[in-house]
Amino acid sequence: MTGISSQGWRVVGALGAFALLAGCAHIPGHQGYINEADLTNSIKPGVDNRDSVARTMGRPSFEGQFDSRDWYYVGRETSSYAYKLPTVKNQLVTHIHFDSAGNVVSVDKVGMAQVANIRPIKDKTPTLGRKRTLLDDLFGNIGQVGAVGGGPGTADNPNGNSGQ
Repeated sequence: MTGISSQGWRVVGALGAFALLAGCAHIPGHQGYINEADLTNSIKPGVDNRDSVARTMGRPSFEGQFDSRDWYYVGRETSSYAYKLPTVKNQLVTHIHFDSAGNVVSVDKVGMAQVANIRPIKDKTPTLGRKRTLLDDLFGNIGQVGAVGGGPGTADNPNGNSGQ
């Protein structure tokens, strides 16, 4: 039985180094609408309507939450390294607003100015008010159940009225 020669160890070491470096490879990505400047620039207010926009650009990424007269086409370029979350490198949101008859009123484009970086703090949302312990939550309403208005009040409701 023979061992691995020094040449063999070099090959194994080179393959291991290659595998480690492959994990550091830059991975580009794209999410959402692929913007074609010629198509987007061809949409004209007062000339186009919902049907012509849908034929030219396709269905939107999403419609307005409160008003279906707003269409949004969202596309972003991302970059990541292995085992890391992707970061946004470029983003373009095309907002098309229609009037009540379905004609294009405006076409707006917004880039990275609208990207917000939100970082949660310890998975907690700060709130106003006092801090309550578990015992306060469990036993804080003893004596208050069934009381109708005008009671002595609590820390949360110092006047004691029921708000009626």
